[in-house]
Amino acid sequence: MTRTRAASGVRLLGTDFLDAGLEAVAGRLCARPADAPFGYVVTLNADHLVRLARRPELRPLYDRAALRLLDSRVVALLCRLLRMPAPAVATGSDLTERILAGGLDAGEKVTIIGLAEAWLPALVARCGLAPPAHFNPQMGFEHDPAAMAEAVAFVLAHPARFVFLAVGSPRQEKLAAAIEATGQATGTGLCIGAALEFLAGASRRAPGWMRVAGLEWLHRLAGDPRRLARRYLLDSPAVLPMLLAEKFSIGRRASTSARNLAPAWPRWAVSLRRR
Repeated sequence: MTRTRAASGVRLLGTDFLDAGLEAVAGRLCARPADAPFGYVVTLNADHLVRLARRPELRPLYDRAALRLLDSRVVALLCRLLRMPAPAVATGSDLTERILAGGLDAGEKVTIIGLAEAWLPALVARCGLAPPAHFNPQMGFEHDPAAMAEAVAFVLAHPARFVFLAVGSPRQEKLAAAIEATGQATGTGLCIGAALEFLAGASRRAPGWMRVAGLEWLHRLAGDPRRLARRYLLDSPAVLPMLLAEKFSIGRRASTSARNLAPAWPRWAVSLRRR
């Protein structure tokens, strides 16, 4: 699975996104051999994009990803309203559900990093999974080199075609990059946040109509306002001025290019235009 380039997708806010729908992405990942060198997939929403603008040191984690997918119907809608190109939306939750529902062979095991152990039986029962290799790292493991190394070692010791990294962002992206950096891992890592909590029943996902309408964020905010209020009401809205800045920047560059490419009028033509 080669890393995507702008030519094969859409470049938005400094990130090259794969422009492919859910089924195409799932098919591409399911066709990847289990013993292929480890590559990971990141699914960016408005919160991720704003964080990247404020913390550019995180950019390499996303640039190194094998695939970058847009996980925000709100961002896609804003792009359409601003008449900017937008990649197809393929959310981490939908991708996870699609793979677990139809992308695994009978009895195939997956590796899961994250998800409280208490919810593992429900996930297995609801999705009809073979008992997965499961490790839930301690809180703040990304700041503890020994704890990070333990999580990486678990993945190396439990190779699988799909490794679900469900410890929140940017922890899961840091872990994915650390796994890849070993050069020893195989399979595909999916940075999918709360997707497994939805499938296990630990959290209730928004109804279908709210997802289509781009209101899934509102459902999540209502369910956990104390934890999510800052993200959805203060941080994520900053994506709009970021998009506006990019639109006007592109417009200015296009205008400048057009002026530079315009043919110079010969002197006789200028003379005629002045008459």
